[in-house]
Amino acid sequence: MELLSAEEIVQVMERFKAHNPEPKSELKWKNPYTLLVSVVLSAQATDKSVNRATEKLYEIVQTPQQMLALGEEALSVYIKSIGLYKTKARHVIALSQKLIDDFSGEVPHSRDSLMTLPGVGRKTANVVLNVVWGEPTMPVDTHLLRISPKIGLAEGKTPLEVEQSLLSRIPSSYLNCAHHWLILHGRYICTARNPKCAECFLCDLCKHNESSSR
Repeated sequence: MELLSAEEIVQVMERFKAHNPEPKSELKWKNPYTLLVSVVLSAQATDKSVNRATEKLYEIVQTPQQMLALGEEALSVYIKSIGLYKTKARHVIALSQKLIDDFSGEVPHSRDSLMTLPGVGRKTANVVLNVVWGEPTMPVDTHLLRISPKIGLAEGKTPLEVEQSLLSRIPSSYLNCAHHWLILHGRYICTARNPKCAECFLCDLCKHNESSSR
């Protein structure tokens, strides 16, 4: 596969920056705990569907203690519009208990500690570290896994391979924003079924577009 040069990657990042100087997660959250819960709920679901389900939930629940008081059955009622809601409800209750037991009810500021929580994998931990604390992490979801090699930003076939490739190739000054830019690009422009290449501000740099036009 063909990769963008270091100079081209800077061009890509600068174009993202020009179009969206301060990208943010589309998940709505009130504190680190509610963000963690929302990211767990967002697995195989859209951010918009999670926001709809949690709007009322977060009016009454904003801490692990309040979640345990609500209970799994009542939580399921709030999130039943989200896919896999029964499994996710179990995970949220279990992670809330573990936060209380092992972390004094606080969301830990460590990837390894976050990954000890039920329902929390590397991607979820990376999202929390980036969004809450501004850590230069690269959470690789299906969008990043698909578009990063396609554009020529990274190589790899697994989330970890693409994550490591992106971290090694994207200049550190862009890393706080880069995953937001890429997720939004994959969500709205470089879509899986009908990519909007005619609207894409990266079309002249994109390696997939370049190879397709030969």
